[in-house]
Amino acid sequence: MKVALVQLNPIVGDVRGNTRRILAALDAARRDQPDLAVFPEQAFIGYPGKDLLLRREVIRENTAALQDVTRASAGLNVIIGCAEPNDDSTGRMIYNSAAVLCDGRVAGFVRKRLLPTYDIFDEVRYFQPGGSPQLFTFAGRRVGVSVCEDIWTTQTGAQDRPLYDCDPVADLARLGAELIVNISASPFTLDKHGERMALLSMHARAHRLPVVYVNQVGGNDELLFDGASCVVDAGGQLIAAARAFDDDTLVVDLDQPHAARREPFPTGVAGLHQALVVGLRDYVRKCGFRSVVVGLSGGIDSAVVACLAADALGPASVYAVAMPSRFSSSHSVSDAQLLAANLGIRFQIIPIESIHSAFEACLTPVFGPAAAGVAEENVQARARGTLLMALSNKAGHLLLTTGNKSELAVGYCTLYGDMCGGLAVISDVPKTKVYELANYINQRHGGPRIPEGTLTKPPSAELRPDQTDQDTLPPYDVLDAILERYEERLDSVERIIADGFDPAIVHDVVRRITASEYKRQQAAPGLKVTSRAFGFGRRMPIAARSLP
Repeated sequence: MKVALVQLNPIVGDVRGNTRRILAALDAARRDQPDLAVFPEQAFIGYPGKDLLLRREVIRENTAALQDVTRASAGLNVIIGCAEPNDDSTGRMIYNSAAVLCDGRVAGFVRKRLLPTYDIFDEVRYFQPGGSPQLFTFAGRRVGVSVCEDIWTTQTGAQDRPLYDCDPVADLARLGAELIVNISASPFTLDKHGERMALLSMHARAHRLPVVYVNQVGGNDELLFDGASCVVDAGGQLIAAARAFDDDTLVVDLDQPHAARREPFPTGVAGLHQALVVGLRDYVRKCGFRSVVVGLSGGIDSAVVACLAADALGPASVYAVAMPSRFSSSHSVSDAQLLAANLGIRFQIIPIESIHSAFEACLTPVFGPAAAGVAEENVQARARGTLLMALSNKAGHLLLTTGNKSELAVGYCTLYGDMCGGLAVISDVPKTKVYELANYINQRHGGPRIPEGTLTKPPSAELRPDQTDQDTLPPYDVLDAILERYEERLDSVERIIADGFDPAIVHDVVRRITASEYKRQQAAPGLKVTSRAFGFGRRMPIAARSLP
């Protein structure tokens, strides 16, 4: 049996454009004469459709697109994700379904049974859950079809409690399935690929059935999808794998697994780099921008963001600006200048001293004799934000913010200052991981794109004389370790302290996290790469108190 795994990069809501991509991919796959062509979950609307799924005209367009693809499937068997209208008088208006097409007709729909509501998922808001499992026969094999979460039966919540009381894959096996097909739109996070492969292997071994898995690819808003569609055999061994983070059609003859293509998956910091590049490129492209602007401070964060932008869009589409004040060191400007030259991006220096002085002249009579503090320091960040937004407005650049997860967590950032922008590229990357990214970028290009001075100098906002981040924050390795435990593992304060961390530091970090919620909820959307990002999957109150 020959199966074509077709992973595509949709634009959410662009039903017509997505359908053109589907039809082109179907024509290309037809040349290999597969017995079955499989497309991802919600292929017409794209995932996640969010509240577009509440609009009847979008669902009608999705239904019309399915009819177009059904006609084009003459001579083929196709499984493709769609929004299926619910004709019953009760329940949600649509199902999250896999349409099964056979030689130009709809043979049936398989409705997603397990609707996730954790993290970034909120499928119960839109979809009616499916019912009984069913099998289809292709090339003499009984095939069980499932949709994304229907294979994540081992997923557990924060309290290690199973989320579901049924196992759709086991139900298909009991019906006599000889092959399991799963269509997905499963977002990327660090270490997710290994977890996913272990899950597929577990199902295959448990039921002695091969599994075909087809995933969406590309960036949609905050979410990144890695593709990496694959086939595992009945023993749980990987026999075929499509490219990661790229459109691809993988044709696999299940009867000749030794001949299948197996693309490597980029792991560790290499996978993080590739995910951020794709996420940045797709966000810019899908939002209709052609270029970006970034403020270069000479520091590590802005340097990494500039490198990612150059890799994603090409140097000609990146405009960088250094905006020194009286507190900026000479090496900060020279490091920014050298980085821009290394990348081949456009670069300009706009001093803010006159703007800073003018603000001080206006505010001094109002502030009175009180000692200068954070308010005065933040004037500089807000002056820079104003200039960058003006450049964005004038030239149509998308402004990229450069703050990392560690800073965003504890509020070490200026609202309406360095937080200004349209996309927070590394807002889910802890500071220690930013340094790993910087070193990887230099190694990847066989030479120092990021200057040595940027890598070795102590991190500083340079808003007052001789300032360093560690004047205000714990060392970043300590801060990041606490953040991982508190935010990603959801460990209690007591548990973190029991792990050997200074109680005063732990309590201070948790207090800062809670107190900074109002800032984060006004921040630009950021690319999600960890299991728990400061994005729409984290639903925290603003008017709240930190834990004791």
